[in-house]
Amino acid sequence: MPNAVSGLPVGRGLLYLIVAGVAWGTAGAAASLVYRASDMGPVALSFWRCAVGLVLLLAARPLHRRVRTAVNGGPDDRACRRSTREPFARRARRSLVTGLGLAVFQTAYFAAVQSTGLAVATVVTLGAGPVLIALGARLTLGEHLGAGGLTAVAGALAGLGVLVLGGGGTTVRLPGVLLALLSAAGYSVMTLLTRWWGRDGGADAASTSVGAFAVTSLCLLPLALAEGLVPHTAEPVRLLWLLAYVAAVPTALAYGLYFAGAAVVRSATVSVIMLLEPVSAAALAVLLLGEHLTAATLAGTLLMLGSVAGLAVAETRQARTRSAPA
Repeated sequence: MPNAVSGLPVGRGLLYLIVAGVAWGTAGAAASLVYRASDMGPVALSFWRCAVGLVLLLAARPLHRRVRTAVNGGPDDRACRRSTREPFARRARRSLVTGLGLAVFQTAYFAAVQSTGLAVATVVTLGAGPVLIALGARLTLGEHLGAGGLTAVAGALAGLGVLVLGGGGTTVRLPGVLLALLSAAGYSVMTLLTRWWGRDGGADAASTSVGAFAVTSLCLLPLALAEGLVPHTAEPVRLLWLLAYVAAVPTALAYGLYFAGAAVVRSATVSVIMLLEPVSAAALAVLLLGEHLTAATLAGTLLMLGSVAGLAVAETRQARTRSAPA
């Protein structure tokens, strides 16, 4: 069931997104350990996350080219020639827009957490994302979810609310909610444009990730300098290992897989699959950080996993139906 333009099978794209969502969920636990080991702030952490991730992606590009050449059967593959011929202005425009979307997504989310708390910021950002993306995909891409898809999205959002807000004790502040909506808008634009360029044959995951991280790092650098770029720590080795993990797994690896999968999978499906992030974070909190498994955690997790599984099955069936005539 390959995508007609990129050649990536839809099933593999779904797998990439699942791995990316789970990897994103580990970033919160790693960040909490960074805060315990140093006085690093959230914006500085976001900057180092993107900057070091950019270095790792650049270092991995030669290996990526060799693997792609081996898989495609040689450097004369059509996808390779198309990527080579892509105008520089188009690549720069894609990197600029994606990087700005990523910078708004991350920075506004951190600000929302500071203003209204983690629970409300997470629910508003990740809850508004699928709604905005579903509407945007319907209006700009002509993608239809259908009754089953709408039910799955509603189930995923209900599960998110139960999972994150089930413990109670939340405080809602309007400025924080507005910042969370801004974060969701940045995420939605990034997802919709990735899908648009994927359908048009202009979304190479490696180049998109490199360009986005470069732009995001430049956008975050002034804010990180104001916050304090170099942290104070009594455990420098531990801090370096944690920063390396955050940059490598939930950043370089996860965003590379995300951009590849988002180019071939329907946008609304992408947004729901990425809700695996809070599920992964909750599982880590229970397994590694000693938090108790509550009824709300279990119910929210089951709702979200069921919705993700339902949309994944529907996406696979639709792709099989599209490829059947060919």
